[in-house]
Parts: sequence; structure tokens; C-alpha cells
Amino acid sequence: MNILEVENLTKCFGSLRALDNVSFGIREGSICGILGPNGAGKTTLLRIINGILTIDAGSVRILGEDASIDASRNIGYMPEERGLYDTMRMSDQIMYFGQLKGGDPKRIRTVMNEYLEMFNLKGQERRRLKELSKGNQQKVQIICTLVHEPKLVILDEPFSGFDPLNGQILQQILERLREKGSTIILSSHNMPAIEEMCSDIVLVDHGHILVADSMTNVKEAHKDNTILLTTSTELSQPLLLSTGTVTDIEKVDNLNWRRGFAYRLKRNPSSSNNDVLDSVATQSQILHFEEALPSLKDIFISYTSQSTPQLTNPTTPQTNTPSITI
Repeated sequence: MNILEVENLTKCFGSLRALDNVSFGIREGSICGILGPNGAGKTTLLRIINGILTIDAGSVRILGEDASIDASRNIGYMPEERGLYDTMRMSDQIMYFGQLKGGDPKRIRTVMNEYLEMFNLKGQERRRLKELSKGNQQKVQIICTLVHEPKLVILDEPFSGFDPLNGQILQQILERLREKGSTIILSSHNMPAIEEMCSDIVLVDHGHILVADSMTNVKEAHKDNTILLTTSTELSQPLLLSTGTVTDIEKVDNLNWRRGFAYRLKRNPSSSNNDVLDSVATQSQILHFEEALPSLKDIFISYTSQSTPQLTNPTTPQTNTPSITI
């Protein structure tokens, strides 16, 4: 079941078409990354989902309801720009935003205390926002977003201002939310975090959907027959090339401090991984064999550097953005 359905969505600001016939769906219980370069239309899309902006054409439905301020009570939305009150005390601020979304005050206080504990803010509840570091202000913003226990969580640049330790704490909190049934949408330029956490991605550019699919499918679509190999003894590169199972072989620095000799191979498309294994095994013991998949950063650059952004997969051009469910 999809918690979010976007169909033929168009939004213009004067002559600028910020979103152009955008369609996709997001599975309930997933963690989805919405990515795109600056000015791609991500923020406009997130604001429409939250009922902050109206649409010119198409529809956005959350749990079967049209996007609106009322429907947004099921959403926890944290914009990239901090929207808190500098002189308000931390606990008062969290209680205020939780009740603004319709949460029960008693339950909000319980959940607030749980998040304060997780973010190591316990004992600082009476401090005013302006007295906190940038990282702690970000923690408060996140707690305000989550405290009413929304079914759909949307976080825009949630890792901003976080050191690696606090970034890890946030990842653990979001994974815990997912396990409890929440659906999470992340918009961030922190590619490693998105790659590690997200099961699905939506890539937007120039108001179009470039790709909307599972992370696994997107990576599989972009792999290029590269193999990372480590052997116990040095290989004869000419001998391996003569087998026809690989078209290129390069000796590289050893991977992850493994012992042995490391190579990057290009598998012949007409050969299988087993063929390459058999060819290498005649020369040396194989210590590590891995089919290399592209990083999310490489995929992002591959799509956004194209001159025709209306592509939904690496090979098939389209004239109308299809409805894609991920």
C-alpha cells in the first residue's frame, strides 16, 4: 500500500514551471530519499505534500486524502530553514508544536522525554533555543517534528549541523521509527547517509522525475561489469586477458586492508561471474570477489549531468512522466 500518491502534479510560479507533470508513489513503511540539485523542485514538492502550497494541476493524496492542512496532521515536516522561536524554552516549544499537530499533551510529554534522552538533552529542557549550539537546535527541530508520532515523516536536510556521532543517533531514531511502521522521506545532499538508510529514491531535476525506484534496482541498472578481486598471489594479467573472460585488468591498492593482491577487472559481457572465477582460480587462490555497484553519488551525477532530464531509467527516453510506484 502507498502512503503517498502523486499524480500528474504541475506547479508554476509565473513563467517558471517548478514541477512538470510529476507522478510517483511511496510505499508505506519505507525510507525514501528525494534527491536533486539545487533548484530542482524538491522544496516545492515537499511544501505541496504538506499543504503549504496549492497545485496548478494533478493531485497529491496522503493515506487516501487530498493534501491539505488538515491532512498534514498525519505528517511530521521539518523544513531546511529552521522554524523555531529563539526565546522560547525547549520543552515549551516541543509541547507547542506537538499540540499544534493535534497531539495529546500527556502523550507528547512522554514522547518528548524519550527523544530528549536519545539526543542527550535531558536536563536542558528549560534552556531557550538561542542558548543552544547549532547542532542542539537541530535536535530540537527534529523532536518538534516527531513528537506527535506522525505516520509520514518528511525531513529536509536533517543532518545539517550534526557531527558524525549525532548523525548516527538520528539514523538509529529513524530506523526505529520505520520498524514501528512510520514512512520516512529524506531530502538531503548527504549522499552516504541517504545511500545507507534509504530503500527507495526519487530523483528530481528541472521539475521532472528522472528516476523513482528501489535503491537496489537503480544500482543494478547502472552497474558496468566491474569486479573487485583479491588473490593470495600475484596474477599474470596477460594470461587472464587471454581467457577472454575479462576485457581489462588493473592492479589497485589493497581494499580495506585485506592481505593479498587486489585488482579491478572488467568482465566481458558475454562471460559470467563464474567464468571469471574459474579463470582466476587456475592462477591463484581467491580471497575476495565482489561485483562493484556504483555509488549513489555517481548515479546522481550521471542523471543530473544529462542534457535531457526527462529520463526515468538509463536507457529509455520518455515524453510523458509515467506514474511510478516505489
